[in-house]
Amino acid sequence: MLPRDELLQGCRNPAAMGRLIGLAEQALRTWEPIWSDFLAADLLEEAEQRFGSLTELRLASDGGWPQAERRRLLLRRVEISDGEIPAAPLRGLVVSGNFLFDPAEPADVRTGLIAAGAQPGDLGDIWMRGDRGAQLIVRDEVADAWQGQRAQVRSVEVQTEPLEISGLQRPASRSPKQLSSVEASLRLDAVASAGLGVSRNKMADWIRSGAVRVNWMVVTSPSRELKQGDRIRLDGRGELEILEIQPTKRDRWRLTMQRR
Repeated sequence: MLPRDELLQGCRNPAAMGRLIGLAEQALRTWEPIWSDFLAADLLEEAEQRFGSLTELRLASDGGWPQAERRRLLLRRVEISDGEIPAAPLRGLVVSGNFLFDPAEPADVRTGLIAAGAQPGDLGDIWMRGDRGAQLIVRDEVADAWQGQRAQVRSVEVQTEPLEISGLQRPASRSPKQLSSVEASLRLDAVASAGLGVSRNKMADWIRSGAVRVNWMVVTSPSRELKQGDRIRLDGRGELEILEIQPTKRDRWRLTMQRR
């Protein structure tokens, strides 16, 4: 048995972490590698940190493309070689609809699919395909059930169709990029808009809607003051880390940031 109490101590999401501990114990007991459902990036990072000290367990993850934020976690005994591990059970899903007059974001698609019966752990990363709809990664185990299904995304009725991962038009991989900016304040909306390359008004709207997290916590106030080391994540658009903050002679702030 794993040291459950120690692994759960101070955990941000003890219920979800407890389920992962149960899967890890099953993998150790049965000697069979086990893939979890899709995990949000914060839970995945915390699981990797907490399980990383366990000498009998080895971890890997896969989200269907190199920079996937939501990923399935593989738990296995260290004695099992890579050649004995099955590929991650993933499939693609196309969500088709006309969003010309009611543009949607990935969070809208996720909400619509969950309302239509999907479980949160069924759905990986989602990206929009202009005004034609979206594509996403799903658990292979549920993909066939979405053949020809209909759902509502905002005001748009959509239809879903599963396909192989290779048939998706996946987002281009992002290389880590370091950038600098001089800002009049350290407000979240100002810094995030500069670092992620969107308008400040749009960023403020996303913050108020709950799409932005700072150090994994949802922040809904655009005026939240940032500090060095803070990590800003915008759903579907990557992460921005504040590497350095220096005051300028004109009472402004020079920021060094890294975008992933």
